[in-house]
Amino acid sequence: MAYAVLVKDLVKYYGRFKALRGISFHIFEGEVFGLIGPNGAGKTTTLRILATLLKPDSGKAQIYGYDVVKEATKVKSLIGYLPEEAGLYERLTGYENLLFFAKLYAKDKKELEEMLEYGIKIANLGDRIHDKVKNYSKGMKRRLTLARALMVKPKLAILDEPTVGLDVYAAVTLRNTIKRYVKETGNTVLFSSHNMLEVEYLCDRIAFINKGVIVAEGSPRELKDKFGVSNLEEAFVKAMGLKVEE
Repeated sequence: MAYAVLVKDLVKYYGRFKALRGISFHIFEGEVFGLIGPNGAGKTTTLRILATLLKPDSGKAQIYGYDVVKEATKVKSLIGYLPEEAGLYERLTGYENLLFFAKLYAKDKKELEEMLEYGIKIANLGDRIHDKVKNYSKGMKRRLTLARALMVKPKLAILDEPTVGLDVYAAVTLRNTIKRYVKETGNTVLFSSHNMLEVEYLCDRIAFINKGVIVAEGSPRELKDKFGVSNLEEAFVKAMGLKVEE
């Protein structure tokens, strides 16, 4: 199988702090891959490097064979990035937000219309798509930002905590949207999350990261078997070397 993402010996410093300590992993085309770890483990740093927003200090990262530093412009044309705190234009309607971003990518009117139609479908806001974003709930805003990231059908969607802070219904809706997107397009998704139920539901494979190091990698089943546990939460705790009080 071809690689959508190839990361090898990636190192990143913030001043004297070594956020990434030579991590390596790969993601196959058409795969949903989870990068999972505690706060400060290096997840967001890794995602930002892959999104061309940060430069590594050493090592390499490639998206569909293109170097994220040397060929950043090409990489940007292949990815959609949803940061944890994605912003929207609050005084515009949901439709106007999608239209604004579609115009940045569409090559002609036909492509623009197709992007908008797909974005509206993903957002699934009904008539509320024509309301101003400032009147949306947090869940509605997150659905709109996800639609903005996916409506261009990126070869690689990079999603940082896509369901953080959402209620159960909103989170389930977003998970199903991501699952459906991969099935419809055959494209690749890389995401981070603290919700192990979500991770197990969505991911083909997972990498646990801690203190800038990949400590375990495999499918949900492989990781549970490796650590001799019945669920991913327990596998995560063991991989992190944590002790839970009885």
